[in-house]
Amino acid sequence: MAEPGSGLPSGLAAPTFLPWLTGLGAGMVFLSFLQKLLYPYFWSDLWYLLRMVRCGLWTKKHRQKGELVTVLEKFLIQAKKQPQKPFIIYEGDIYTYEDVDRRSNKVAHVFLNHSPLKRGDTVALLMSNEPDFIHVWFGLAKLGCVVAFLNSNIRLVSLLHCIRSCEPRVLVVGADFLETIEDILPSLPEGISVWAMKDSVPQGITSLKEKLSTASDCRVPRSHHAISNTKTIYLYIFTSGTTGLPKAAVICHLAAIKSSTGLWAFGCTSDDIIYITLPLYHSAASLVGIGGCIELGATCVLRKKFSASQFWNDCRKYNVTVFQYIGELCRYICKQPKREGEKDHRVRLAIGNGARSDVWREFLDRFGNIKMCEFYGATEGNISFMNHTGKIGSVGRANFLHKLFFNFHLIKYDSQKDEPVRDEQGWCSDVKKGEPGLLISQVSEKNPFFGYAGNKKQTEKKLLCDVFKKGDVYFNTGDLMVQDQDNFLYFWDRIGDTFRWKGENVATTEVGDIIGMLDFIQEANVYGVIVPGYEGKAGMASITLKPNKSLDLEKVYEQVITFLPAYAYPQFLRIQEKMEATGTFKLKKFQLVEEGFSPLKISDPLYFMDNLKKSYIPLTKEIYDQIILGEIKL
Repeated sequence: MAEPGSGLPSGLAAPTFLPWLTGLGAGMVFLSFLQKLLYPYFWSDLWYLLRMVRCGLWTKKHRQKGELVTVLEKFLIQAKKQPQKPFIIYEGDIYTYEDVDRRSNKVAHVFLNHSPLKRGDTVALLMSNEPDFIHVWFGLAKLGCVVAFLNSNIRLVSLLHCIRSCEPRVLVVGADFLETIEDILPSLPEGISVWAMKDSVPQGITSLKEKLSTASDCRVPRSHHAISNTKTIYLYIFTSGTTGLPKAAVICHLAAIKSSTGLWAFGCTSDDIIYITLPLYHSAASLVGIGGCIELGATCVLRKKFSASQFWNDCRKYNVTVFQYIGELCRYICKQPKREGEKDHRVRLAIGNGARSDVWREFLDRFGNIKMCEFYGATEGNISFMNHTGKIGSVGRANFLHKLFFNFHLIKYDSQKDEPVRDEQGWCSDVKKGEPGLLISQVSEKNPFFGYAGNKKQTEKKLLCDVFKKGDVYFNTGDLMVQDQDNFLYFWDRIGDTFRWKGENVATTEVGDIIGMLDFIQEANVYGVIVPGYEGKAGMASITLKPNKSLDLEKVYEQVITFLPAYAYPQFLRIQEKMEATGTFKLKKFQLVEEGFSPLKISDPLYFMDNLKKSYIPLTKEIYDQIILGEIKL
């Protein structure tokens, strides 16, 4: 028998128990050492997996009960549960969950009583970051309408194209964009009614603001927005994709719900205050940001436009704990003059994508212990990655746990031919670890691809068929990625007729078509070039002139700023005597991209966009050096 109070099992004497206890401890230490050596990310991977499983089980439980929960339903639950909690803080004003619920009810009742809108109709929304963007979005969602978020940077031809492609019955415009719409009003398709969030509006436009002043804020019956299938269309969000004009990516309720769990998956809670400066027409701000706040029941500080100089002032003023970013945003913050007390803030998490490794390190060194939560995901895509470990430079981590959710591959890609490499049997093959490959994700019932509204051709172009076997179908992300030996993934480059600049995808064919409209231009070949110190690539257009025509640089400048969004402006021009084409008559870009914009390497005439002179000017060695040194900002 063990001695009373010894705590040892009967028949086990203390002297014989101690070596056993010591051995057990040593074994545990050895196993811990072995785990850290062979699988150092086990616990972080397990934590991430358990959160994903929990989320999946919650969704499955509600589906089995016949409860198809949407982002809107979750918002209504939060508004009932915590009506007086601040949901949006904007320019110092506080909008509680109840305030947003009531204001969005007013929007719904206006359209119920004063328009022919019905469930399933599309409404296009052109507004800046402001509470009324969310009020209109939720109000229309309460009627079961599909809302199309229009990019507020685009104008004229591109804007008309976007409106036509989503076939809206109504167009709602913020006060800031009334002039933009007036420019295209005569060209709008028949049957579209235009509403503006302004008291005084021109003829042919209805004042939404005026009608809201007398509208009811009583609850809208759930029958208007209840769904029977989570794959029902919820939103259209425009993306440049890989070619041509912007395309309306189809966002279903299921995709919106998945996106709304992103902040939670990174460890955000209902106590967090989340700072959103990214445009709401982007999925990052609307689906991950606003949707994520709703999922948590958290508070969002919304800013109309990002300001690097006011960033930390806002964070301190509103006690921000989490902010959303794109890579450029972090670089802009790091470019600000150093000040006293830069680590004096409550920010603990930064969630976004596109942060370069050097900017990432500088940001942490300068501003303190902030966990950077990088993620990867295309608006219309069926795959995402999350860097839950904080590994600098990585967009996410993939392992056998991740494979439970997504079947993806990095396949060999021929950048010069601009197509996947196929063997003699016509099959694609995976790259080795450490080599760049095209990221593709299998399309399945679990991970569907819904494509683009009214654009079957572009939907089909995003799919790769018969990749590894007959009949398989994969979504082509258009991104080259690298996977290292520890299964971390890194963004490498964009493929095809697109590049990223200022956090946006630039479709080269769209830019080329706009420049090609000038009567002295024969051909315009647009591509992106690397500029030291900047994320992404700056736009450059190689141009040939029509016979007996001369180059008018002021007209090129005027054409560009009139018809293109600012992020798509070609910063550089190159004038060539002739264009080289491939065997399939596609203009060659590979060599042009390699040569860049250096006047030391290129004998052709080069020009640089000068916004002060409102023209393109000769790109001299002096100007080139100033750009490289960062003395001239792009």
